Amino acid sequence: MRTTRALAAAGAAIAAVGLAAPTASAWSQPTSVSAAPSVIARGGQLVLTVTGGSACTMAGSTISSNAFPTTQLVSQGGNSNTSTATVTVNANANPGSYNVTTTCEGQTKTFNGVFTVIGGVRGGLGGSSSTGATPTDMAIGGGLVAAAVIGGGLFWMRRRSEKRI
Repeated sequence: MRTTRALAAAGAAIAAVGLAAPTASAWSQPTSVSAAPSVIARGGQLVLTVTGGSACTMAGSTISSNAFPTTQLVSQGGNSNTSTATVTVNANANPGSYNVTTTCEGQTKTFNGVFTVIGGVRGGLGGSSSTGATPTDMAIGGGLVAAAVIGGGLFWMRRRSEKRI
């Protein structure tokens, strides 16, 4: 009697696991996401290509990241199972590697390190003056011009005297 109950319980457990297994399997579409270019500056345009499976070629499929707003994927048609999206990276995106998440047929899949945002330099004035030349700048420039005139004159006078010999 106990053996029958144990077998019945084991059979029920196996049946429950067997029925639940297909719903617990991982979402396999799409298989990859690539970015062109893979390294981009803030504010630049990026073309993302989603490949593998037909789920992301359906209308309403999207792609998103912390570096750009959610964007609709556009199917490339044919039997390629490829979709693309052109996105503009936020001007305030932090430099670093970014993940991309696809949402196709209600299922999401995240791809790590798809593209990298690089930071720009902070230029500023860099020691320049926006009010024109200062008296020091004028003195230095005048001294260099005077030295060039005197040096050129001496060279010319020397060459002139050599012709007379």
